[in-house]
Amino acid sequence: MTATTTLPAVDRKHPLLTLAPGLALTAGIAASAYALRLLPGVAALSPMILAVLIGALLHNTIGNIAGTSEGVNFSLRRILRLSIVLIGLQITAQQAMEVGVGGVSIIAFALVATLLATLLVGRLIGVPRGVALLIGVGTSICGASAIVAAKAATGGEDDDAAYAVAGVTLFGTIAMFLYPALAGVLHLSQAQFGLWAGASVHEVAQAVFAAGQGGPEALQIGTIAKLTRVAMMAPVIILLGEIYARLNLVGDGERGKPPFPWFLVGFLALAALNSVIAIPAEISGPIRGATVFLLSMAMAAMGLHTNLRHVFKAGLRPLALGLFASTFISVTALTLIKYAL
Repeated sequence: MTATTTLPAVDRKHPLLTLAPGLALTAGIAASAYALRLLPGVAALSPMILAVLIGALLHNTIGNIAGTSEGVNFSLRRILRLSIVLIGLQITAQQAMEVGVGGVSIIAFALVATLLATLLVGRLIGVPRGVALLIGVGTSICGASAIVAAKAATGGEDDDAAYAVAGVTLFGTIAMFLYPALAGVLHLSQAQFGLWAGASVHEVAQAVFAAGQGGPEALQIGTIAKLTRVAMMAPVIILLGEIYARLNLVGDGERGKPPFPWFLVGFLALAALNSVIAIPAEISGPIRGATVFLLSMAMAAMGLHTNLRHVFKAGLRPLALGLFASTFISVTALTLIKYAL
């Protein structure tokens, strides 16, 4: 009697078909975030924070959606890295020079001091190191973009990143309305106000909005200052990744393996390209819009990985740390601008 051998079934589904449901889900969430911004009072919120909230709401009400995991993971990793690379096209070395040596020094000092102070205070009040790091990075550099870059470089947790994005965006949104109200009280010139907003408000859109309320000169200086601060993301994140690797602190099963973030090399390469070649507005404009949409897809994926019970379990201490970090960078930058510039 001849034995019959049964071969295992081979899944011949094309990789793109495997990714399609999850990509459609994250893109749909991102599009919904843009649509929500058409509502009164919602336009001030970044589509990125709306996307992470929608994603978290879906995950925590209906759970995982069958067939979407591959595409959602692709959005959280590959699309995230691509969007960070594309941010480089918004930065030039010439812009940094326009801020001046004094302005760049203030931005760099406030960034480093805020990150270190946030880590120290986080440790003192019992906030987990991963959450404190992401809050510090998001506050000191550029909000959600820096948080997801730091998470990728250090192997951080999705829940930690979601909490940090929500908290940093909350305080950044408060700042974008509070700063214009304080400009007259603090007797700041347009240039001083623009530098203050660019050096301390979190998200790019938030900083530009706040600076724009101070006049045309404030808008120009604020935008350049903010983009100069964004340009500092690459060396800071690369350094953090190396430190975490050397101290065996990297998460996601990568303990001890140096995770070199090549996507940040791409970020620097495009920034260098943008510094030597004038990219037409017809090209740079759509790329800038696509970058925000891709980041929103990555934020949606992060939300779809977020368990709100874990986030709420973190309690009020991380929120208090976010308030401290936002206040610290604001006061530090303002003091240096008023008395050291």
